[in-house]
Amino acid sequence: MTKTHLTRRAALAGLAGFAATRTVAQTAAWPARTITIIHGFPAGGPSDLIARTLAEGLTKALGQSVIVETKPGASGTLAAGQVARAAPDGYTLMVIPSGHATAAATYAHLPYRSVDDFTTISLVAEYPYLMCTNAASGIKTVAELLQAAKTRKTPLLFGTPGIGSGPQLAIELFALKSGVKFQHVPYRGSAPASAELLAGRLDFMMDPPAPLIEFVRTGKLNALAVSSAKHYFALPDVPTIAESGVPGFNTTAWQGLIAPAGLPDPILRRLSTEVVRIVKDPATIARLHTFGNEPAGSSPEEFKKRLIADIAVWTALADQIHFEKI
Repeated sequence: MTKTHLTRRAALAGLAGFAATRTVAQTAAWPARTITIIHGFPAGGPSDLIARTLAEGLTKALGQSVIVETKPGASGTLAAGQVARAAPDGYTLMVIPSGHATAAATYAHLPYRSVDDFTTISLVAEYPYLMCTNAASGIKTVAELLQAAKTRKTPLLFGTPGIGSGPQLAIELFALKSGVKFQHVPYRGSAPASAELLAGRLDFMMDPPAPLIEFVRTGKLNALAVSSAKHYFALPDVPTIAESGVPGFNTTAWQGLIAPAGLPDPILRRLSTEVVRIVKDPATIARLHTFGNEPAGSSPEEFKKRLIADIAVWTALADQIHFEKI
């Protein structure tokens, strides 16, 4: 081997060693400046509330400011693409909803790889979808809904916040498991869909329960069932769909914290530990309950497993129903 080759190899080894030493030093000093939690939705929405809850808790735990930055657009996929390209140094984090998994199944092209471009840190919160009908419809149970779907000459109409949304896929899964067909009516958000249900122009919907509970309590909507395997804390007497004649049905929506791929393990473990501690705190649980969420802290590995499993479920469903990708 020539002297030139030896010199080049030594130089490369030296650079690699310097980079490794620098990374260790930066990790040891973390956090040394402000951390930003990004999400891809408007301020005041579910992801924003979760991000601000985490920012407050992490600021206290880490001794550095943690701020929230909203970057709405394309159902959060634009913001996710930006985070995927950010440095994995622990200063850029992101709150993602379970829509991150449904997007992987329903979008033809995404500006990132849904799993490989990110480091999963922890699940933060979870909630079921609530299936409701207009009280005037007379349909009060899942069995009655299915009977109506089988006997009516025209398909029952269900409303959702949009094509490819979590509620649409949940109802499509419900239809597939029940062996019935419904007609999808997409809206620009949950509020107009629920308004149409209240007006009697839709037959039913499944949506996050928080905005619907008051209408249930005032008798304007009938709560038929929740989509989770267990009862929902705010409506403990409402049965699950699985208990209502569709065995094994279980799907929930969630919010979780991620970072760019390659986050150093010491930073990952510190963040995961702190997030789990925050979401298990009684004050945080009470706060989560005010907007309909239950705490769901997890290890990074558990969160990654859940993300992969959800993508697999929704991808298989999209294939079965011949969903035309967005």
